[in-house]
Amino acid sequence: MPIEEVAAISESRQAALRTLLPELLAGRREVTLEIGCGHGHFLTAYAAGHPTEFCVAIDLIADRLERAERKTRRAGVTNVAWVRASAEDLLAVWPADVSFGPRIFILFPDPWPKRRHWKNRLIQTAFLSELARRSGPGTQLCFRTDHTPYFAAARANIAAHPDWTIEESARWPFEVVTVFQARAGGHESLVARRVDAV
Repeated sequence: MPIEEVAAISESRQAALRTLLPELLAGRREVTLEIGCGHGHFLTAYAAGHPTEFCVAIDLIADRLERAERKTRRAGVTNVAWVRASAEDLLAVWPADVSFGPRIFILFPDPWPKRRHWKNRLIQTAFLSELARRSGPGTQLCFRTDHTPYFAAARANIAAHPDWTIEESARWPFEVVTVFQARAGGHESLVARRVDAV
Protein backbone atom coordinates (compact mmCIF):
# COMPACT_ATOMS: atom_id res chain seq x y z
CA MET A 1 0.00 0.00 0.00
CA PRO A 2 1.45 3.42 -0.95
CA ILE A 3 2.62 5.53 1.98
CA GLU A 4 0.20 8.32 1.02
CA GLU A 5 -2.72 5.91 1.29
CA VAL A 6 -1.52 4.64 4.69
CA ALA A 7 -1.26 8.24 5.93
CA ALA A 8 -4.77 9.04 4.67
CA ILE A 9 -6.24 6.01 6.45
CA SER A 10 -4.48 6.97 9.68
CA GLU A 11 -5.70 10.56 9.39
CA SER A 12 -9.27 9.36 8.82
CA ARG A 13 -9.12 7.04 11.86
CA GLN A 14 -7.71 9.81 14.03
CA ALA A 15 -10.47 12.18 12.93
CA ALA A 16 -13.07 9.57 13.90
CA LEU A 17 -11.41 9.12 17.30
CA ARG A 18 -11.36 12.89 17.91
CA THR A 19 -15.14 12.84 17.46
CA LEU A 20 -15.73 9.71 19.54
CA LEU A 21 -13.41 10.11 22.52
CA PRO A 22 -14.77 13.30 24.14
CA GLU A 23 -18.23 11.76 24.56
CA LEU A 24 -16.89 8.31 25.47
CA LEU A 25 -14.54 9.67 28.12
CA ALA A 26 -16.68 12.53 29.46
CA GLY A 27 -16.13 12.92 33.18
CA ARG A 28 -13.50 10.19 33.36
CA ARG A 29 -9.95 10.69 34.55
CA GLU A 30 -8.63 7.12 34.22
CA VAL A 31 -9.36 4.07 32.07
CA THR A 32 -8.10 0.52 31.90
CA LEU A 33 -6.88 -0.17 28.37
CA GLU A 34 -6.58 -3.36 26.33
CA ILE A 35 -4.64 -3.12 23.08
CA GLY A 36 -5.77 -5.78 20.62
CA CYS A 37 -8.93 -7.21 22.18
CA GLY A 38 -9.55 -10.21 19.93
CA HIS A 39 -13.15 -11.32 20.41
CA GLY A 40 -13.43 -9.62 23.79
CA HIS A 41 -13.31 -12.63 26.10
CA PHE A 42 -10.66 -11.23 28.39
CA LEU A 43 -11.87 -7.67 28.85
CA THR A 44 -15.52 -8.67 29.18
CA ALA A 45 -14.59 -10.90 32.11
CA TYR A 46 -12.18 -8.32 33.54
CA ALA A 47 -14.74 -5.50 33.37
CA ALA A 48 -17.36 -7.70 35.02
CA GLY A 49 -14.92 -8.41 37.84
CA HIS A 50 -13.86 -4.75 38.21
CA PRO A 51 -17.11 -2.78 38.01
CA THR A 52 -15.56 0.44 39.35
CA GLU A 53 -13.09 0.64 36.44
CA PHE A 54 -14.05 1.98 33.02
CA CYS A 55 -12.36 -0.13 30.34
CA VAL A 56 -11.52 0.69 26.73
CA ALA A 57 -10.44 -1.99 24.27
CA ILE A 58 -9.11 -1.38 20.79
CA ASP A 59 -8.73 -3.51 17.70
CA LEU A 60 -8.64 -2.85 13.97
CA ILE A 61 -10.90 -5.70 12.88
CA ALA A 62 -14.55 -4.63 12.95
CA ASP A 63 -15.91 -8.19 13.22
CA ARG A 64 -13.92 -8.77 16.41
CA LEU A 65 -15.29 -5.59 17.95
CA GLU A 66 -18.87 -6.53 17.03
CA ARG A 67 -18.44 -9.96 18.64
CA ALA A 68 -16.92 -8.38 21.74
CA GLU A 69 -19.78 -5.92 22.05
CA ARG A 70 -22.32 -8.74 21.80
CA LYS A 71 -20.53 -10.55 24.63
CA THR A 72 -20.76 -7.55 26.94
CA ARG A 73 -24.44 -6.99 26.11
CA ARG A 74 -25.28 -10.63 26.84
CA ALA A 75 -23.31 -10.46 30.10
CA GLY A 76 -24.90 -7.15 31.13
CA VAL A 77 -21.47 -5.51 31.43
CA THR A 78 -21.71 -1.74 30.98
CA ASN A 79 -18.25 -0.46 31.98
CA VAL A 80 -16.39 -1.34 28.78
CA ALA A 81 -16.21 0.29 25.34
CA TRP A 82 -14.95 -1.31 22.14
CA VAL A 83 -13.16 1.07 19.79
CA ARG A 84 -11.85 0.55 16.28
CA ALA A 85 -8.33 1.97 16.36
CA SER A 86 -4.66 1.13 16.13
CA ALA A 87 -2.51 1.78 19.18
CA GLU A 88 -0.60 4.48 17.31
CA ASP A 89 -3.72 6.36 16.25
CA LEU A 90 -5.29 6.12 19.70
CA LEU A 91 -2.16 7.47 21.39
CA ALA A 92 -1.89 10.29 18.85
CA VAL A 93 -5.28 11.74 19.83
CA TRP A 94 -5.77 10.56 23.41
CA PRO A 95 -6.88 13.49 25.62
CA ALA A 96 -4.24 14.77 28.01
CA ASP A 97 -6.61 14.90 30.98
CA VAL A 98 -7.42 11.15 30.95
CA SER A 99 -4.75 8.67 31.99
CA PHE A 100 -4.36 4.94 31.46
CA GLY A 101 -4.62 2.98 34.65
CA PRO A 102 -4.71 1.10 36.82
CA ARG A 103 -3.75 -1.38 34.10
CA ILE A 104 -2.88 -1.72 30.42
CA PHE A 105 -3.19 -5.18 28.87
CA ILE A 106 -1.37 -6.31 25.74
CA LEU A 107 -2.18 -9.97 25.19
CA PHE A 108 -0.72 -12.06 22.38
CA PRO A 109 0.09 -9.25 19.93
CA ASP A 110 1.43 -10.11 16.50
CA PRO A 111 5.05 -11.18 17.14
CA TRP A 112 6.22 -10.37 13.61
CA PRO A 113 8.60 -13.33 13.74
CA LYS A 114 10.64 -12.57 10.60
CA ARG A 115 13.66 -10.39 11.32
CA ARG A 116 12.83 -7.91 8.56
CA HIS A 117 9.45 -7.30 10.23
CA TRP A 118 10.70 -6.75 13.79
CA LYS A 119 10.33 -3.00 13.29
CA ASN A 120 6.55 -3.59 13.30
CA ARG A 121 6.47 -5.09 16.79
CA LEU A 122 4.41 -3.07 19.24
CA ILE A 123 6.71 -3.18 22.26
CA GLN A 124 9.37 -0.70 21.11
CA THR A 125 11.05 2.19 22.90
CA ALA A 126 9.02 4.97 21.27
CA PHE A 127 5.73 3.16 21.94
CA LEU A 128 6.65 2.61 25.60
CA SER A 129 7.43 6.32 25.94
CA GLU A 130 4.07 7.35 24.46
CA LEU A 131 2.26 4.84 26.66
CA ALA A 132 4.05 6.09 29.77
CA ARG A 133 3.27 9.71 28.93
CA ARG A 134 -0.44 8.91 29.07
CA SER A 135 -0.31 6.59 32.09
CA GLY A 136 -0.79 7.46 35.72
CA PRO A 137 1.88 6.80 38.35
CA GLY A 138 2.00 3.12 39.25
CA THR A 139 -0.01 1.97 36.23
CA GLN A 140 0.70 -1.67 35.45
CA LEU A 141 1.62 -2.80 31.93
CA CYS A 142 0.60 -6.45 31.61
CA PHE A 143 2.14 -8.23 28.61
CA ARG A 144 1.65 -11.82 27.49
CA THR A 145 2.80 -13.72 24.40
CA ASP A 146 3.26 -17.28 23.20
CA HIS A 147 6.31 -16.30 21.09
CA THR A 148 9.48 -16.73 23.16
CA PRO A 149 11.78 -14.56 21.01
CA TYR A 150 9.28 -11.70 21.09
CA PHE A 151 8.91 -12.06 24.84
CA ALA A 152 12.69 -11.78 25.26
CA ALA A 153 12.85 -8.70 23.02
CA ALA A 154 9.88 -7.02 24.71
CA ARG A 155 11.28 -7.77 28.16
CA ALA A 156 14.63 -6.25 27.20
CA ASN A 157 12.95 -3.12 25.80
CA ILE A 158 10.80 -2.65 28.90
CA ALA A 159 13.69 -3.31 31.30
CA ALA A 160 15.84 -0.71 29.51
CA HIS A 161 13.13 1.95 29.47
CA PRO A 162 13.41 4.68 32.13
CA ASP A 163 9.62 5.03 32.54
CA TRP A 164 8.90 1.36 33.30
CA THR A 165 10.19 -1.15 35.81
CA ILE A 166 9.49 -4.87 35.63
CA GLU A 167 7.88 -6.17 38.80
CA GLU A 168 9.53 -9.56 39.09
CA SER A 169 7.38 -10.75 41.97
CA ALA A 170 4.07 -9.35 40.70
CA ARG A 171 1.27 -11.83 40.14
CA TRP A 172 -0.75 -11.65 36.95
CA PRO A 173 -3.67 -9.43 38.02
CA PHE A 174 -6.59 -11.25 36.39
CA GLU A 175 -6.79 -14.64 34.76
CA VAL A 176 -9.28 -15.90 32.22
CA VAL A 177 -8.35 -18.34 29.48
CA THR A 178 -9.34 -16.92 26.11
CA VAL A 179 -9.81 -18.92 22.93
CA PHE A 180 -6.45 -17.73 21.60
CA GLN A 181 -4.67 -18.50 24.85
CA ALA A 182 -6.10 -22.02 24.85
CA ARG A 183 -4.88 -22.53 21.28
CA ALA A 184 -1.43 -21.14 22.07
CA GLY A 185 -0.57 -24.05 24.32
CA GLY A 186 1.89 -22.02 26.37
CA HIS A 187 2.84 -18.43 27.06
CA GLU A 188 5.09 -16.08 29.00
CA SER A 189 3.90 -13.05 30.95
CA LEU A 190 5.34 -10.01 32.64
CA VAL A 191 3.99 -7.13 34.67
CA ALA A 192 5.76 -3.76 34.60
CA ARG A 193 4.93 -0.63 36.55
CA ARG A 194 4.98 2.99 35.43
CA VAL A 195 7.75 4.67 37.37
CA ASP A 196 6.44 7.60 39.39
CA ALA A 197 7.62 10.95 38.09
CA VAL A 198 9.90 12.85 40.49
